[in-house]
Amino acid sequence: MDSWLSIEVLDGEFAAHSWQRAHGDNLTEAALTHGAEQWTWHVHRWGVTLEIEFATEAQRDRFRGLPAVTAALDAVPDSERGLLVYPGRGGGSGSRVPRHPRPLPRADAGAVPTPKEEVRLQLATGEPPPFQLSSGG
Repeated sequence: MDSWLSIEVLDGEFAAHSWQRAHGDNLTEAALTHGAEQWTWHVHRWGVTLEIEFATEAQRDRFRGLPAVTAALDAVPDSERGLLVYPGRGGGSGSRVPRHPRPLPRADAGAVPTPKEEVRLQLATGEPPPFQLSSGG
């Protein structure tokens, strides 16, 4: 049974691809020396995703607890909202655009009324409109 781990890093105080350049080699080396079978990086407009495949969940969990991994994850550009680590495949197998939160449903919310157009109909005749002289001042 294959066991994937996804690490998504979002842009923050600096670009996530800078974080990838600084920590990517250490993460992939740690993954390879701890049983990773394959890995792939995905670069997005909003950040980067590293997907790593291990043969077992135990190897995946041991990798996640390594000091080198913890240090890299502590150094992400946005430490409060810019890191997602989860089992399974992630950013490379889904949408290339980050999801935006939907508005919360509220009891007092209502549709905005659409403006009504005022339409004037006139019958067409075969004669031009009457000529009017304007009185100039």
